[in-house]
Amino acid sequence: MKHIVVQGLKLEYRDYPATADGKPTLVLLHEGLGCVTMWRDFPQKLAAETACRVIVYSRAGYGHSEPYPEPRTPRYMHREGEEMLPALLDALHIERPILVGHSDGGSISLIFAGAHPERPLGIAVMAPHEFVEEETLAGIRVAREAWASTDWPKKLARYHHDAPRVFSDWNDCWLSPAFRDWNIEDYLPKIACPVLAIQGEDDEYATMRQIDVIAEKVPGTQQLKLAQCGHTPQRDQEAAVLAALAGFVSRLSGS
Repeated sequence: MKHIVVQGLKLEYRDYPATADGKPTLVLLHEGLGCVTMWRDFPQKLAAETACRVIVYSRAGYGHSEPYPEPRTPRYMHREGEEMLPALLDALHIERPILVGHSDGGSISLIFAGAHPERPLGIAVMAPHEFVEEETLAGIRVAREAWASTDWPKKLARYHHDAPRVFSDWNDCWLSPAFRDWNIEDYLPKIACPVLAIQGEDDEYATMRQIDVIAEKVPGTQQLKLAQCGHTPQRDQEAAVLAALAGFVSRLSGS
């Protein structure tokens, strides 16, 4: 595991080198309870499939990255997309990445692409959110019950230095009254790069409206709706997701 200091915080990351010349760099952004190691072997497989350099990192407070000193606010994804991600890319000297974001990471990718439209070569989002749905809140309430009644805290502690904070930051924020009006749809018309939007038909945290609204507001958006697939497409339908990402990268890199 490598480390880099971004805005005063030491973040962990892994760097899988390109195996061909002239390829873009892919940057993976994890979900609301994720981190580098929770991607499992997906980054390696994506690097092999595309021949691209792949960067995967843990955001502040996740995995073994240093946390923010202050409490989380409903604008935590805005902070990541508008400030921390650009700073990370600058620190790694990455100019025109292709972002691959899952869940919260997908929302952060959309914010980044809308706030900094000149920077990404493309973005691929898996199970992103642009607004709060009752289906999302219901799924998060179920997660809270599971956290209190199962060995989930012990399992999550395998991946995070402070698993209770990781869970409470995510769960408490999404279920707070202040988060009900959270919405990033205003960023979508500002996105200037190609977008691939992927979602499972059995997503337990969202309806298909989440990627349909992207297609409505970002012309040319490519959609992939997957049967027998929940909130984690890269795990539930790995082969289909890898193939879609490889095709997307190929088109953007002109190969």
